[in-house]
Amino acid sequence: MGAFRWFLFIVSIWLMCGSAHAERRIALVMGNSAYKNVGKLSNPANDAALVGGMFKKAGFDWVDIRTDLKASEMRKALRDFGGRARDAEVAVIYYAGHGIELDGTNYLIPTDAALETDSDVLDEAVGLDRALFAVEPAKQLRLIILDACRDNPFAKTMKRTVAARAIGRGLAKVEPTSPNTMIAFAAKAGSTASDGDSKDSPFALALVERLPTPGLDLRKAFGFVRDDVLKNTSYQQEPYVYGSLGGDDVALVAAKPAPAGLQASPQDAVRKDYELALQLGTRDGWTAFLSQYSEGFYSNLAKGQLNKIAAEEARTTATEKARQAEDEKARLIADRAKKTEQDKAAAAAKAAEDARLAAEKAKQVEEAKAAAAEQRRKEIEAAVAKALADRQVAEKKGGSDADQKVAALPSPAPSPEPAQSPQELAKSVQSELRRVGCLADADSGEWSAKSQRSLTLFNKYAGTKLNTALASSDALDAIKARPSRVCPLVCDHGFRADGDTCVKIACRAGYRVNDDNECEKVQDKKPVATREDTKKRDDERKKVEAAPAKPQATGQMYCSSAGCRPVRPGCRLVPYQRFKHGTNSTGEAQEECN
Repeated sequence: MGAFRWFLFIVSIWLMCGSAHAERRIALVMGNSAYKNVGKLSNPANDAALVGGMFKKAGFDWVDIRTDLKASEMRKALRDFGGRARDAEVAVIYYAGHGIELDGTNYLIPTDAALETDSDVLDEAVGLDRALFAVEPAKQLRLIILDACRDNPFAKTMKRTVAARAIGRGLAKVEPTSPNTMIAFAAKAGSTASDGDSKDSPFALALVERLPTPGLDLRKAFGFVRDDVLKNTSYQQEPYVYGSLGGDDVALVAAKPAPAGLQASPQDAVRKDYELALQLGTRDGWTAFLSQYSEGFYSNLAKGQLNKIAAEEARTTATEKARQAEDEKARLIADRAKKTEQDKAAAAAKAAEDARLAAEKAKQVEEAKAAAAEQRRKEIEAAVAKALADRQVAEKKGGSDADQKVAALPSPAPSPEPAQSPQELAKSVQSELRRVGCLADADSGEWSAKSQRSLTLFNKYAGTKLNTALASSDALDAIKARPSRVCPLVCDHGFRADGDTCVKIACRAGYRVNDDNECEKVQDKKPVATREDTKKRDDERKKVEAAPAKPQATGQMYCSSAGCRPVRPGCRLVPYQRFKHGTNSTGEAQEECN
């Protein structure tokens, strides 16, 4: 037994030491500025130092800051980082420098890349997939931050081996396949980022301001980063996040314990219970919530959700009754029942159909009310979170704003005010769709198939996943958030898009616009016979044919005692015959003329 106890003791010590040395949160920070074959970038090395320092201050267990890496050095750094990520809960990679998109795949460009042809990208650049592979072993959070959405400096000199190969502007949209993985771009897919006027980029400055906020969920943190960058770039650059996390809050820095004597806000528990009931979305779930919380902000929201469920149940019941009434009407017609019975069944079917339409309209109204209330809740919670984050930032800076009051959720309030009617909501959504260039028609208030196609176009170019079947407040808010055109401008042949207008294409002398809306040289035309030339030639031919034939030489010779000569035109030789004038032949061929 003594030996067994010693064994347990040694194993316990080994486990304790192992857990003590395990790297829970690790980060790899890379910044490439000194490019050899293109112009130098001033910010990435500074950004790497700034962001790396932020991770160290945030208490990360291991932070590796690398600058101006060659291709072999980048691959080795990612390989080593992937090995460390096996023991980590959180793994973060930050990269600042040049990036390129080739045929929908994103690449990070080392400082020694030449990229003389598009095929060189595969050998000389490092694929984003390699970075995803490095963070994949982390157990809780995998995060990649790319400040690489700059203009491609190799585009002017790079030769294409395949003419149809696509080399995009900025980076391409990417959807991670591993769970709990996020990829943050400094600018949304297909657009470029700004380096700003200072030594650090606007994106890097916003990151170090928002990410280390204790207890702040990453999704909200990147939302605040987006707001800061939009504001600081005059709404020219919009950061974007791809991937998804679970329902629990995931903070890069754990929340600080509450000071002694202070308790967590009771609203936090109510909010979590409300979100659980919202995920269930059943009558029983909301009834249980209201039995525990009968009054307050979240209780009013729950009542609105119950009204929506009741409206859906009423619509289902009315739809079934309308179907039964229609079936009964059809049966009586098939059985050739009395006209009075058929008329009675027809009236019942019409009443049931009217009830169904009314229930459908009531359901849409309740859905609109619930959606508006949910949007209001999200705005309030976001305002509270932002106020808390701003206060913590102010406390960190030691500014005078540290004592500002933090917004709180409203106290028990009346039920949400009625939302817009479905027609008004549809009209508002159509108006916003037209503003961002996705709808050409006027606002009709009728959510037609054309409106659905327009919202589908918005989803395509904005990267959203809004429900196109109906006009919703979520769609309205998402479209309103876009400050400029989203859908591309389509111009007629001979015109090109210039901002929000179509401008006529002007070609220099000797060139014309071809079918591809490009200027091409006009080819010299070969002479072609015209209809007038053909008519003139035919008239001349007819005149020649109509003129009397000229006398032709016969080719005969007339010989006499005086000698031989050709037979005169219009004459012929007549041998041994009587001539027309009645004289007799002398026995020799004579010349006779007409």
